[in-house]
Amino acid sequence: MSSKPTAQLYRMVMDKHVCPYGIKSKWLLEREGFAVEDHHLTTREETDAFKEKHGVKTTPQTFIGGSRIGGYTDLQKHFGTGDKDPDAKSYTPVLAVFAVGAALAISLALFVYDTPFHIRTAEWFVAFSMAMLAMLKLQDVEQFSTMFVGYDLLGKRWVPYAYAYPFLEAIAAVLMAGRILPWLSIPIALTIGSIGAASVFYAVYIQKRDIKCACVGGSGNVPLGFISLSENLAMIGMAIWMVLRPTL
Repeated sequence: MSSKPTAQLYRMVMDKHVCPYGIKSKWLLEREGFAVEDHHLTTREETDAFKEKHGVKTTPQTFIGGSRIGGYTDLQKHFGTGDKDPDAKSYTPVLAVFAVGAALAISLALFVYDTPFHIRTAEWFVAFSMAMLAMLKLQDVEQFSTMFVGYDLLGKRWVPYAYAYPFLEAIAAVLMAGRILPWLSIPIALTIGSIGAASVFYAVYIQKRDIKCACVGGSGNVPLGFISLSENLAMIGMAIWMVLRPTL
């Protein structure tokens, strides 16, 4: 006989729909050491009847010791594993981009040069990071532009620049990764990087504004600050480096 505590889970499991929160609730309960009595609600009628009986509006629903805990979010709170405040600002999205960019650059340098420590590693890191940041912006240019014009010095005066920015960043990144058409990539990176750096510095350090950065597109909640400034400084630095070292 199992010595594990028991939990009753009621979740939708239908031919064309399996509730993802029900799956995660079962996983969380098992991770916390519970034996799960997994009750499937296999029809819409059965689901509606369950909701009416227990006076709830959603499924899944978990019961422990005869007491209703609630849905997946309630279950997380019950175990003290709930998500952090969704409105809280975090540098995690942009740091994740930088981490993956660095890993890609190191991997490519090892393949091409048999060492992770090569000047091209730094170049690829900047280019790959720029490309991924541009990709995030390009997912929803409309939302990005709305955030961007809130602080960018040129964007707030000439809105088309806000729409063009993700494309310019992507073009510069791709060209710089292969050192292709430097006569085009260098001016683009130097221009958008300089405007961006001035805009962030003015908004954060002069105006002392506490706002979100558009650097990862409209989906993130990254605060405008030094990390945001570093993206622009990296573009400027890359452009200057390619002027000083046109060939390797």
